[in-house]
Amino acid sequence: MKAVYFDRHGDLEVLKYGDVPDPVPGPGEVLLRVRAAACNFNDIWARQGLPRVELPMPHVSGSDAAGEIVELGPGVTNVAVGDEVIVHAVRACRVCKACLSGQEVFCRGMRIWGFQTGPYDGSYAQFAKVQVQQVAPKPKHLSWTDAAAVSTSLVSVWRMLVTRARTQPGETVLVWGASGGTGSFALQLLRVLGARPIAVTSSREKAAFCEQMGAEHVLLQGEHDVHAEVRRLTDNRGVDIVFDHVGETVWPISIECLRWGGRMVICGATEGFTPQIDLRYLWNKQLSFLGSHIGTHEEWRDSLKLVEQRKLHPPVTRVYPLSELVQAQAAMEERRLMGKLAIDCA
Repeated sequence: MKAVYFDRHGDLEVLKYGDVPDPVPGPGEVLLRVRAAACNFNDIWARQGLPRVELPMPHVSGSDAAGEIVELGPGVTNVAVGDEVIVHAVRACRVCKACLSGQEVFCRGMRIWGFQTGPYDGSYAQFAKVQVQQVAPKPKHLSWTDAAAVSTSLVSVWRMLVTRARTQPGETVLVWGASGGTGSFALQLLRVLGARPIAVTSSREKAAFCEQMGAEHVLLQGEHDVHAEVRRLTDNRGVDIVFDHVGETVWPISIECLRWGGRMVICGATEGFTPQIDLRYLWNKQLSFLGSHIGTHEEWRDSLKLVEQRKLHPPVTRVYPLSELVQAQAAMEERRLMGKLAIDCA
């Protein structure tokens, strides 16, 4: 089969498009004909390499997929060949206490499919194998490329805002990186939850996109003093929640922007992992810092209900063929994207 893979870490030139071995489903697994995939920043981290993270090589990235089941592994009876499905990226043991209690994100064997798995085990390929527990029916009203984009980013946002931060109607939320895939899902979900999102982005074109996604106010980095504008927009109170997946570069401002008793929820760090903090802010303002990760299967299915009800829409703004994945990753690295980038694997 054709796939995009790499066998060493590095810049874009390490990506190769070519033939790799066809996957064979094992017990409890299904084989998919991948119709479409979607891009996430963990694809960049995997290619570049992370400290203390060893990835199986050769590596096929891609944690989001939509496709058709073409083969069942031993013991699989609850789905059928021909079913159109989407994929939840959490691979787990399915038998430990965490898994059996519905908290598979705490399974000691949990791996993000297409990021920590391998070799040759991700969605940037014509075929892929996944655990049967990872699939759910494709929303019928969505195209393949839109369907591929409603899993990893959306369930991560759901866990951040619903499970971890427990966002309430009327609360004000500062959303960093608001025009990307994660941020644009956050803006939509906040509106559904009855909250008031303040988006931060980097250009007027992206600001218009954030408004379309549901932002009540949009601030431009480099043009607006984010802290001053937040104070003005909240009558000098500060925001209830900071939604962060940027990391190191925005933490000092985020802490300033939080109200007393406010909370920050973070799921990633695209601009650095080691922020500095004056701990006096933490105890004096009695802040809560909440780490979050990809969501559980139950949280995924809950988030998909809003997609089925057409209250949330996959913000796909551009589709690349599989052979042009290099261009898609370049757009991500250079911040030339809005919403989600999808990959046509047909």
